[in-house]
Amino acid sequence: MELQQAKRKFEEYLSDYDRENDKVRLKIVHTYGVTEYSRQIAGRLGLSREDQELAQMIGLLHDIGRFEQLKRYDSFEPDTMDHAAFGVWTLFEEGLIRSFIEDGRWDPVIRTAIARHSDFRLEGIEEERELLHARIIRDADKLDNCRVKLEDDIETILGVSEKEVGKTKISREVLEQFRRKESILSSMRKTKMDYWLSYLAYFFDINYKVSVELICDHDYVNRLIGRIPYSDPETRRQMEEVRDMLLQYCADRMQDPLEF
Repeated sequence: MELQQAKRKFEEYLSDYDRENDKVRLKIVHTYGVTEYSRQIAGRLGLSREDQELAQMIGLLHDIGRFEQLKRYDSFEPDTMDHAAFGVWTLFEEGLIRSFIEDGRWDPVIRTAIARHSDFRLEGIEEERELLHARIIRDADKLDNCRVKLEDDIETILGVSEKEVGKTKISREVLEQFRRKESILSSMRKTKMDYWLSYLAYFFDINYKVSVELICDHDYVNRLIGRIPYSDPETRRQMEEVRDMLLQYCADRMQDPLEF
């Protein structure tokens, strides 16, 4: 695998898209962020050099379908396009994968990881290496999404200012699903606070203890909760409950001797 060559090809691929568009720019930075988090997770897991490089290659390619989604619909919403499926189609049906990596021996692992990286739940993968890399990319994606939510303009992400987000309430069904320590279905989200809480619920779907370590290292729980000014009193109280739940969840994961 030639990661530097693959990155050059990725930059060439982006020439068909408007890099001045805030959403496109966000996804370019995100792609490189996920690549870096994939490297860190694979390294902390003590994987072979080949698997560390493979994890980074998957990180580089995981969101390649997003750019066409933004070009056609200017939206991240899943009802406009299944960006994971489109990415797999572009890479493996149209053959774009050979622009990034000449050797086809890793294709099944790359295909599965990209296809499944945005699934609501990761189920039904029996091949060990495919499951390993599907788990890594899902963790890396969530970790860099934390950075995105902290560094990028909330209006680019949610379509309204952070003050407007903090004025809204959390839907009862969404809060109850969070209290069950479950990811939140996109179809359940009604308010902007529902969206914000759904990003925090990602933590319940983290696969590896080393990924939880990275969450703790960056203090992502406190920083994400602190990003929005909650002017609605009920929302402010509920978000303190959310903070306590997530901090305890991470602490429990870190103390589990069976975790890796």
